[in-house]
Amino acid sequence: MAATIPASPATLQPCKKNVSGSMLIRSPPRTWRRRLPQHVVIADASSSSRGPKAATGGRLETSTDAAAVAGEDGDVIRRLQNGPDVRGVALEGENGRAVDLTPLAVEVIAESFGEWLREELQQLESGRDGGEVRVSVGRDPRLSGARLGAALFAGLARAGCSVFDVGLATTPACFMSTKLPRFSYDASIMMTASHLPYTRNGLKLFMKRGGLTSGEVEGVCDRAARKYVARKMGLGGGRGMPPVVMRVDLMSAYAQHLRNIIKERVAHPTHYDTPLKGFKVIVNAGNGCGGFFTWDVLEKLGADTTGSLHLEPDGKFPHHMPNPEDTTAMSLTRDAVLDHGADLGVVFDTDVDRSGVVDATGAAINGDRLIALMSAIVLDEHPGTTVVTDARTSDGLTRFIQARGGHHCLYRVGYRNVIDKGVQLNADGVETHLMMETTGHGALKENNFLDDGAYIVVKIIIEMVRMRLVGLEGSVGTLIMDLEEPAESKLMRMNILGEAKYAKQRGTQAVETFRNHIQEGKLNGWVLDDCGDCSVSQGCLVDTNDDPFDVDAYMYRAKFFDEYKGELGWVHIRQSVHNPNIAINMQSSIPGGCKSMAKDLLDRYLLTSGVNEFVDITEVQKFVK
Repeated sequence: MAATIPASPATLQPCKKNVSGSMLIRSPPRTWRRRLPQHVVIADASSSSRGPKAATGGRLETSTDAAAVAGEDGDVIRRLQNGPDVRGVALEGENGRAVDLTPLAVEVIAESFGEWLREELQQLESGRDGGEVRVSVGRDPRLSGARLGAALFAGLARAGCSVFDVGLATTPACFMSTKLPRFSYDASIMMTASHLPYTRNGLKLFMKRGGLTSGEVEGVCDRAARKYVARKMGLGGGRGMPPVVMRVDLMSAYAQHLRNIIKERVAHPTHYDTPLKGFKVIVNAGNGCGGFFTWDVLEKLGADTTGSLHLEPDGKFPHHMPNPEDTTAMSLTRDAVLDHGADLGVVFDTDVDRSGVVDATGAAINGDRLIALMSAIVLDEHPGTTVVTDARTSDGLTRFIQARGGHHCLYRVGYRNVIDKGVQLNADGVETHLMMETTGHGALKENNFLDDGAYIVVKIIIEMVRMRLVGLEGSVGTLIMDLEEPAESKLMRMNILGEAKYAKQRGTQAVETFRNHIQEGKLNGWVLDDCGDCSVSQGCLVDTNDDPFDVDAYMYRAKFFDEYKGELGWVHIRQSVHNPNIAINMQSSIPGGCKSMAKDLLDRYLLTSGVNEFVDITEVQKFVK
């Protein structure tokens, strides 16, 4: 193995493109130990006029059998698509879920992405014909990362890409590797499954313009499915000369980027380089990738981070899942803030594209509260701007935004949907500076429309310091004191019954039946919601824009009006893009309103439409009773 010579990313000499197969890896970051995937050619298509034999003890499959097997094998890859991401089970240990994100699956997806990327770049850059395509790769600390990383490198190299290993990283940092001057890669892949169990893993794919859309990921997976079938049949996949994977230090440059933003925008009058001197900030990284923010950002700017939690990466996430929606994560952070008299607590998810905070009083600020806080900050900077959120946000949040002169556009659930809607509105001349989902994904126009949990926290920290500099009393939580919150909220999930391969089709059927029942008058009192602030109508799904986005999962939001009590609240029903189930979110401004809405849905939709024949409605029945 060739020796690694330390160098800055600007001076590294990457390997020449190589399409031959497996790879040579230089100096793996941290404690990775990679084993190269073994590719074995079982048969050559030209070796027999009868075609290749299947691995069935020498028995020759009929063409019908072979087609059926090939279809099943290809669907294994297609089912790994989760909206704009790829996710699957990478380790044994989940009841009822077999491992499907295998090294072979990752390799063919990476190879297909590399091929697709080269084609895209040739179209975008008319004079570009061949040449080097540079891709960075990062990962979170999951136990499956080393094995799948080797397959990922191999697939990219097979597609002729030069590969740059950034090691343990965050998703936003990987995207920024396409932007930061020292790197400026053509694309990046982050290997992560976000807040999902440690047995899962996945891929997030980026170009310089941002993350791939659901349609683009579907195209990559479809191409990969064909390769997967061929490899399973023993065609292709032979090994050749191993290419070189270059190791680079991205996270130090990314942390410096964040530090510079804080220093420049605070512009502290007495200690410019340490604007956080005198502040105490607690970070709970949940043993994910967020620990860097403590020692490489906060402490270097003068903050006291004593009492911070779970900073060291641990691929089993032993204390709690790194998730700003997790009640354990928020509660532990609250306790640490109060115990240490901190000014702020921060909770990151695994790959740091989401965050939540706790203010000095111990109040949790996530979900609608985090969107309200960011809206207050952004509307002060950009009066009259539009804020895009997913359609699970409260009516109180809409009034909060409008009271500050802003506009609120409700859109489809899914962080990529929300961000892409903001990009589209800006392109249409509607100034839109903030796009946030209730899960904690937040993107700003000023930050490349990137959902970056660390950047959201940077904005909040800057506001916290500014408040102290001008002598304002209280914590950042005082900025959202007038946010009206619902009296009740409820989330229920209905599992889709039967084989997983039919789950998407059945989920669509169930959700569309809900809409049809409303439109056909079978659910009197229910009205598909229309926020009226943008081109979105009919339950926040139908987009009347001239160039609407593809629908990656079906969902509708509807308001319910009781004959005697008036408007009780709203229901949002949607397919999950991650699991074979249907999620029902409810909010009501009236105590008992959620149960009333659930009972009406049960009696007049779930039990009468036939949906209960392929959807498990037990959770709704228990809530109603």
